[in-house]
Amino acid sequence: MRERVIDAQFQKSPLPVLRAARVLRGMAAGEKLRILATDPQAVADFRDFCKVTGHALVAASESGGVFSFSVKVRAAVP
Repeated sequence: MRERVIDAQFQKSPLPVLRAARVLRGMAAGEKLRILATDPQAVADFRDFCKVTGHALVAASESGGVFSFSVKVRAAVP
């Protein structure tokens, strides 16, 4: 299973989270989505988004002004 990637660099909050939410809806439980963003607000946005939705923020890093987030789709609720 390959990781999907969204390049949301140079997009302001909340666009990176909104784009990720749209893609995550079509993904299966356990799949991962990586998002690249340059808006520093994305750090708090993805932390809060995962807390509210139940998806797992499995990695978050920054290099050269580019933030990278890896979100794992939550297990389906029975």
